Amino acid sequence: MKAVESKAAQEKESELVITRVFDAPRESVWKAWTDPQQMKRWWGPKDFTAPFVEIDFRVGGKYLSCMRGPDGKEYWSTGAYREIVAPEHFVVTDSFSDSKGNPVPASDYGMTGYWPDELTVIVDLEDNTGKTTMTLRHIGLPPGEMLEMCKAGWNESFDKLEKIVK
Repeated sequence: MKAVESKAAQEKESELVITRVFDAPRESVWKAWTDPQQMKRWWGPKDFTAPFVEIDFRVGGKYLSCMRGPDGKEYWSTGAYREIVAPEHFVVTDSFSDSKGNPVPASDYGMTGYWPDELTVIVDLEDNTGKTTMTLRHIGLPPGEMLEMCKAGWNESFDKLEKIVK
């Protein structure tokens, strides 16, 4: 029983949950997640750009994106959409990848700690009288420093998202 409890505790530690309220209709926030041109405008932490975003937004469809840091280093990621309930909920897998969408280990990008080959991202959008309450769950992150870095990165991305949705 102890092993099961410890595994459950580890999984709980590896889940990042962020809730934000945007002063924008839910459809605008949904489109920012699903339209590659809009996603390029906000994807990535402060001072990062998203020079490439490709989205096949359907169950079974995939995405491929690139974040470029201020030093010019590129970070590619890919995943597949598992659930979509427009305009309120989607589930997508998330993996580090090369520029062709082939998954690569997180260590290829200098990430430390144990990273599973595939993480899960769940986004829920709730209509809140003209505003949108968004809850993001990123499951599978290594606890500690990497989780905190991901939290900061997501929040900086959402600061940029807030500026483009209306």
